[in-house]
Parts: sequence; structure tokens; C-alpha cells
Amino acid sequence: MSAIDRDAALPDEVRSAFDYMPATLAGNVAGVGVVSLLFARATPLAVFAPWLLAFLAMMSARGLMAVRFARATPRSLDEWRRWRVLWNAGTLVSGALWGATAWVFYGRGDGNAQIALVITVYTFCVAAVPVLATQPRVFLAFAALCFVPLISRVALDGTRQSWELAGILLLIFTLTSALARNYRQALERAIGLKLESDRLAAQLREEKQASEAARLAADEARKVAEVANRAKTQFFAAASHDLRQPLHALGLFAEALRQRRHDDSTMQLVASINASVDALEGLFSELLDLTRIDNGGVDVRPEHFSVGELFRRLALHHEPVAFEKGLALRFRGHGHFGHADPLLVERILRNLLANAIRYTDDGGVLVSCRRRGERLRLEVWDTGPGIAPQDQPRIFDEFVQLAPTAVPGPRERKGLGLGLAIVRRLSALIDAPVRLRSVPGRGSVFGFDLPVGRPPRGGSAPAAALAGTALSLRGRRLVVVEDDAAVRGALDVLLRGWEAEVELHDSAAGALAALTPDRAAPDLLIVDYRLEGVRNGLEVIEAWRERFGRSLPVIVVTGSTMSELESQAHAGRFHLLVKPVVPQRLRALIGFKLGGRGA
Repeated sequence: MSAIDRDAALPDEVRSAFDYMPATLAGNVAGVGVVSLLFARATPLAVFAPWLLAFLAMMSARGLMAVRFARATPRSLDEWRRWRVLWNAGTLVSGALWGATAWVFYGRGDGNAQIALVITVYTFCVAAVPVLATQPRVFLAFAALCFVPLISRVALDGTRQSWELAGILLLIFTLTSALARNYRQALERAIGLKLESDRLAAQLREEKQASEAARLAADEARKVAEVANRAKTQFFAAASHDLRQPLHALGLFAEALRQRRHDDSTMQLVASINASVDALEGLFSELLDLTRIDNGGVDVRPEHFSVGELFRRLALHHEPVAFEKGLALRFRGHGHFGHADPLLVERILRNLLANAIRYTDDGGVLVSCRRRGERLRLEVWDTGPGIAPQDQPRIFDEFVQLAPTAVPGPRERKGLGLGLAIVRRLSALIDAPVRLRSVPGRGSVFGFDLPVGRPPRGGSAPAAALAGTALSLRGRRLVVVEDDAAVRGALDVLLRGWEAEVELHDSAAGALAALTPDRAAPDLLIVDYRLEGVRNGLEVIEAWRERFGRSLPVIVVTGSTMSELESQAHAGRFHLLVKPVVPQRLRALIGFKLGGRGA
């Protein structure tokens, strides 16, 4: 090792040496005990007592030095060097005493005692190898202090056996020195590796600190971006809700106008207004859905669900549109059960079904569910114009719209080209990639696979047919809770035009105050989700259902989409309508709810 490496390793060497001190002192005590047992009786007290006192003094001094080192805190290299000098001095004194032991006691006992003395002295030489390996000169001095007096004393006997034994001891001394040198070289390599490891660890810490600083900067930038995204989403959601309110009222007023005026010009005007309202609602929903998905605002909650229940909700939503276009809308495979997030599966199928109806002019649309092993295959078939092979790879991209093959109908909208982009993102969330098969001029099939599920607890409600939109509301008592005056007035006119008995409340407090002990149960509750004040429509629903039973039919009207409200609607068994609501869809849903109370 270089001088710099030696200086760097000095503190570890000194600490390691002092760590050996308890074992060294224990070895000295054991050695003194062995010698005392072997030679105390054969040695005059005038010789034995000074020897024993010398060892006791040496061990006491070294023990005191170890205690002082444990309490010290060396800071500079000079301090570490002083402690090493003190430790080395104690080691050499110990070696000198063991050499003196061999000189004094060899020849005083029998042959076994002399062999034991030689082994004891040699043991201390070997034990010093790991302790003094980094200091070869100190080791040679210690070994010489132990062995030279022993070899000399053995050789003084002058016999052939003594000379042979002295030669053997000299050879042992030489081999032990070579062993110490090899051990020292191996230890120096280990120390060098440790120093290199420490250097690399320090470098790694510096690089880690730099990386951590960069990560913190990136996290801060990400947080800023997340705040901006949340602000954008919240702004868009609030703006969407505020814009939906007047559109919702506009559609309801237009339908009320259609009921009172039956001339062709009024009918065409109402149809155009309703088509525009429906188109704007779809655009708002698509933009908000895409924003929330990209910002991670959609949670996936897999559960077992009934495909028949899912088909029933899809039929309720899409049959009025398909009927107006003269298309046959069919559902096959009601009896299956799947395992996925039913809200996201419904959102995917709604987008696929809306596209199929929009682009199909003749024939019909089929939504099917079939079992394939442990998977369910859900598909939407249409008899539309089909998609050319060169266009199929890009139809799932944002803002891609293929050229229409016919003039859009009165209830169709052009859209932004986001429906299939939303489908692709939602299918990725539930790990169900959407496949496409299409033949130009014959139609298209969109499909995806889900794991097979089991019936949910409590069974599943059977799939029900969509109630006819011509259902009379005469004699039906409907309670409406809506804080927007324009929407409330439009609903009043519209529902009374359908011959219903309407009870209006402009706040949650008013609806709760109406729960008098003598009042009768209504047939249907229509509640806005967002109400003025701290309460919302769910509190009104809970209070009315506590009074009249959990089977009280409820429709919640909201301006929010893709929110926690969908999960609550699924769990609370009420239906959602997203503003602006097309009157025909409201009429169809009211008919369904009244036709199957508690659905």
C-alpha cells in the first residue's frame, strides 16, 4: 500500500488492535496459569515471584491502556500514531516476558512440562500474526523476543537432542515469519479493496445526492403539472356543469312547446333544438371523459356483474335513438356474468353502441355476449358502411373522423372524433384491448374479452324490456327537487304535459321538510345532484327512502360525468341522467322506472 493508503487505514488498524486486547489479556492469563501449574513447585520463590509480578504489572498496564483508548476520541493522524506506539510497546514488553519465561523455566520440569512450555510460547507467536500483520517489523521483533531466548536456552543444554530441537524451533520461527508475511500481503489487499469500496461508496453517495436533487426537482415539476391538470379538469367540469343547466332547460322547454303546438314548423324546430342539445351533451361528455382519463381520475373497481343488467341499461339509453332511425337494436347473451369494473365496461359499450347507431342507416345493431373458455366475448355488430382497411389502424386516434357515407339524421351529431379514443383508453384500464373486424359495404364488429364472473350476492335482476315512450303518467305522483328555476319550471311544464301530478321543491331543505307524518308515498323521485347549500341530492334520496322504503324509484339528474356518482348510483340502485337530458330519454326512463318499481 502507498503511504496515503497506510495513513487512511491507520485508524482502522489501531481500532482493530485494541479490539484484540481483551482476547490478548485473556490469553496471557491462561498462559501464566499453565506455566504456574507446571513450574511453580520446581521453581524457587525468589525466581517465581518476580516473574509473576512482572506479568501482573504488564497485564494491568495494558488493561488500563485499553480502558483509556475506549474513552478517547483521536482526531488527527498524530494521535492515532501515539496510540499505536503505546500498543506496540505493550506488545513488545509482553514478547520479552514470554521470552524470559522460556529462559527461566525451560529445564526445570520434566519433558512434558518443557514441551508444554514450548507450545505455549509458540501459541503466542502464532496468535500475534493477525494482530501484527500490518506491522511486519513489530511482528519480527515480538517473535524474536519470544523465540530467540527459547532457542538459545534449548541450545545451551549442549546435547545432540537439544541442538536438533533448537534447529526445529528455528525452522518454526522462519516458517511463522513467512506465514506472517503472506498474511500481511493478503490483509493489505483486503484493506486496499475496502478503501476502494469506501471511495466508491462516497462517490455513489454524491451521485445519489445529485440524483435525489434531480428527482426532487422533477417531483416538484410533476406536482406543478398535476396541479395545473387538476385545475384544468375542475375548471372544465365546472364550466361544463354551468353550461349544461341552460341547455337542459332549453331541451325541456322545447319538448313542452312541441306538446302544445303540433304544426310542422314547430315540430321541426323542436327536433332541431333537441338534436343540438343532444350533440352538445355528447361533446361535453367526451371532452370531460378524455381529460379525466388522461389525468388518472378514473379508478378501476373490478366486481362480479350481470351482463343482463348491463344490457338493460344500454337498451334504456339507446333504444329511443335506434327506434327513431328505424334500426333494430338487439341484445343476445343476457344470462352471463362477468368480472370487471361494470361502469367502465358500460362506458365502453355505450361509446361503441353510439357509434354503431350513428353510422348505420339500414338494418340493425346487435350487442352480443358469448363465453369462450374462461373469458366472455362482448361484441357490437352493425350493418353500416364498414371501414376501409387503410383507415382501421387510425380510427382509435383522437379527432379522427372518417368521411360520412350519408347525410346525418336529425338525431345524429358529427362529434369530435373522440368516442373510440375514449374506448381505447378505458379498455386499457381494464386490460381488455378492443378488436375490430370490418368489411366495407357490409358492416363492422368491435369486441373485447373479459374474465368470466359469477352471480353477485343477492342474485341479479332479470333483464327487462324498455318501457314504451307512450306510457301515460296520468295519476302518477312525481316529486322533483331542482334548485335551478328555469330547469324546475321546464320540468313542471313537461311532466304536467304528460299528465303527471308534480310536486316541486327548490332545495334539499324544502324536500326534507315535506316529509310530514301524514304524507303519501310518491311514485317517483327526480332529484338534481348538486343543490344549493351544503347538502346534495343523495341526502334527499336517503331521507325519502328511509321513510317510504328502499324500493322507492329514483332518477338523479346531474351535470357531472365519469365521477364517483356512477359508483354510488350502481350501489344505491338509482339511475343517472346527465344534463342536458333529451325529453324522449327522460320519458323512456320514467316509463321504465314506473313499470318496474324498485328497479
